[in-house]
Amino acid sequence: MKEIQVGLLGLGTVGSGVVKIIENHQDRLRHQIGCPVKISKVLVREIDKERAVQLSPDLLTTNVHDIISSPDINVVIEVMGGLHDAREYILTALRNNKHVVTANKDLMAVYGTELLSVAKENRCDLFYEASVAGGIPILRSIVDGLSSDRITKMMGIVNGTTNFILTKMSNEGSSYEDVLKEAQELGYAEADPTSDVEGLDAARKMTILATLGFSANVELEDVKVKGITRITEEDLNYSKSLGYTMKLIGLAKRDGEKLEISVEPTLLANNHPLASVNNEYNAIYVYGEAVGETMFYGPGAGSLPTATAVVSDLVAVMKNMRLGVNGNSAVSPQYPKVLKEDHEISVKHFLRIHVKDEVGVFAQVTSLFSQYGVSFEKIIQVPLLETNTAEVVIVTHRASLADYNTILQKLQELESIEGIKASYRIEGDRK
Repeated sequence: MKEIQVGLLGLGTVGSGVVKIIENHQDRLRHQIGCPVKISKVLVREIDKERAVQLSPDLLTTNVHDIISSPDINVVIEVMGGLHDAREYILTALRNNKHVVTANKDLMAVYGTELLSVAKENRCDLFYEASVAGGIPILRSIVDGLSSDRITKMMGIVNGTTNFILTKMSNEGSSYEDVLKEAQELGYAEADPTSDVEGLDAARKMTILATLGFSANVELEDVKVKGITRITEEDLNYSKSLGYTMKLIGLAKRDGEKLEISVEPTLLANNHPLASVNNEYNAIYVYGEAVGETMFYGPGAGSLPTATAVVSDLVAVMKNMRLGVNGNSAVSPQYPKVLKEDHEISVKHFLRIHVKDEVGVFAQVTSLFSQYGVSFEKIIQVPLLETNTAEVVIVTHRASLADYNTILQKLQELESIEGIKASYRIEGDRK
């Protein structure tokens, strides 16, 4: 093959990074695949817009079919984002026998099963390493590096925006609103940050990780999701005093054949490696029956880190083209999806409640926990001046999530309880 011709859908932050890497690393790419790589066409909304990279106007188009229907283009790289248009474009490209690389985690979380099936039918590659954790090669590590092992747990920080916000709130005592504004000014958070701060972005990534790691058809609706918008300075101060660090943690766990997938604010013991991952960085812990614990750490977003993952996928596609083995990478799920019930999930919890500062109230609370067999690891009671109430902070031992949720419900029914202020999962043991 004389050269590989690439069509690029989108020329924003990641698309510009892809162009830079392909242009600047031609010698490296030629060495790995034996021929040059040429960007033939780039889909943009406006031809004349100022951009981070300068391309000849002849390479730019506003008509997607100049790329996805062109007989000359071998590989389509989708970095435009969005769901429905991206899905249609990729389906058309695959049916036109074009290999596809995408960085679109929303797309793969929602339509991944369909797209991979169409890719296999047409003997095309569909790679999406950049859809999870930016420049960290986590998907390839799971699919290839750990392919001989049985993964039992994946746990990590997979959203840089929320990690930046929680790092700033914890280290500087800043309010959520102030740190969010700073994150938006620095470009870490979108003008509408809902997807990040409500945990939806992380949930999509955990859907992809769980599907690959457990070889089961995990869907976005299977992920229990809770965001960071209700975390307060009091929560962070108590977590520090108890030896914990607050992080938004994505968790995918397998016990036997049953799965648990969640995204929620979690208190990590300070000695846990994930507790020291700060600012916009991502990190993912992977537990295998044979390999034990491994951790992947690096920048979770940004132009060049994400573009590096995209171009790595492009190299994999091109190597497959030279070997004539395209379309064989997608493996159908091996196991049926069986999700755990709440009574099968065992968790430690941090609970902060306000109670009436009266005789017998504390006994009521402890009696309720005892009734469901939930014991305390630690308990703190602090009078709240001038309100005739007290703040009670409880760290439980492990208990079933069903029992814990029942306790929360019954606490709210007690007249002596002024309000449940916070409840968070705890992972890791303090030493």
